[in-house]
Amino acid sequence: MVVAFAPLPVSSSSPQARNFRLEARQFAFSPSELFVNPGDILTLELVSTDVVHGIYIDGYDLSVEADPGRTATLTFIADKPGSFRFRCHVTCGAMHPFMIGKLTVGTNNWLYRSIGFSVLAVLGLLLFPRTDPKIKL
Repeated sequence: MVVAFAPLPVSSSSPQARNFRLEARQFAFSPSELFVNPGDILTLELVSTDVVHGIYIDGYDLSVEADPGRTATLTFIADKPGSFRFRCHVTCGAMHPFMIGKLTVGTNNWLYRSIGFSVLAVLGLLLFPRTDPKIKL
């Protein structure tokens, strides 16, 4: 229970200005994953390389559109921790629904907690092996 509910040590860093250049083409963003710290001021430069594309960030309700060969800029504060999808909100072709990416604000606590559970499970199996008198090796 301690692993599940204990607060994890968090390294506090001062908010930074972070700039990302997102290239949008049918049907992907590059880069498709962005990792930032809570409180960072993000500037996303959306560059469309082929047709009109947009970006909409779930959870933040922010969007911007870029014409081919043009750059559109979106600036905001990443003040909501968690993982958020961003997606093209301008229909750009048949595979448009699959044009998504991920913005992660903060650390992945579930990863650290699952590692802790795994270590506890292995230790439990090593320290307390199950012996059944009916099973002979």
